[in-house]
Amino acid sequence: MIPIVVDTNVFVSALLSTGGGPSRGVIRGCLDRSFEPIMGVALFAEYEALLRRSSITRKSPLSDEEREDLFNAFLTCARWQKIYFLWRPDLLDEADNHVLELAVAGGARYIVTRNTKDFIRAELDFPHILIRDPLNFLKEV
Repeated sequence: MIPIVVDTNVFVSALLSTGGGPSRGVIRGCLDRSFEPIMGVALFAEYEALLRRSSITRKSPLSDEEREDLFNAFLTCARWQKIYFLWRPDLLDEADNHVLELAVAGGARYIVTRNTKDFIRAELDFPHILIRDPLNFLKEV
């Protein structure tokens, strides 16, 4: 299994899409255990908050119960990782720092995000962690 951190925007994109799409492909790969999603407390809290947003619940073709079931199935595939220190990579979007910190602590090979540009100007460089959008991630692996 390839250890990855799946940014919340990928999961939301999978929830909102009505077709296959690369975001759904990433989530499907986690569910079939091709990829090992790494989850931390901050990322979990972000997922939970997003799943309850009315702008998402209104647009999703899935019912509340189906969204909850999908999230729970995703969580059962995830490896929980504690972060014992903060690297503070000082990304442009402060909210993304915990995603990179989780990837470092969990030994992730990839961060899969729809906002790759948000991760390219970190003050700390982690060349072993590749930042990919869902489509390019699936092509690469």
